[in-house]
Amino acid sequence: VQLQASGGGLVQAGDSLRLSCAASGRTFSDYATGWFRQSPGKEREFVAAISRGGRVTDYGDSVKGRFTISRDNAKNTVYLQMRSLEPEDTGVYYCAADYTVTGAVRSTHLHYDYWGQGTLVTVSS
Repeated sequence: VQLQASGGGLVQAGDSLRLSCAASGRTFSDYATGWFRQSPGKEREFVAAISRGGRVTDYGDSVKGRFTISRDNAKNTVYLQMRSLEPEDTGVYYCAADYTVTGAVRSTHLHYDYWGQGTLVTVSS
C-alpha cells in the first residue's frame, strides 16, 4: 500500500492542525494505521493508531486528550486532528500501515509494514 501524508505546516502554540494520510494500492481496510513522529536527535515516537474498522484507537501519552485519530475507509484516508499544539509537538509526522487480521492496534513502529514520506509540523512558541 502507498501512503501519502499531508497537512503539515508552521503554526503557533495553542493552534490546531489536521493531518491526512491518503492510501492507495491495496485494500485499505485490511490495515490498522498509525501516526508516528520524529524530531532531530530523537527516537521515532508513537503518536496514535486506529484499527482497521476504526473502532479501536490508541494514543501516545504526550498527545492524549489533544489529538484525535480517525479514518474514512470509503475515502482510503486517515486523519490526525491535533489541538492545543505545543512546541514539543514539532517534528516530521509519518503515517504507517500495519497489516492485521484482528481489530487490534500496535504502538511499536517495527510492526508497521508500509510508511508514507512524512509531513513536517513546526510549532512556534
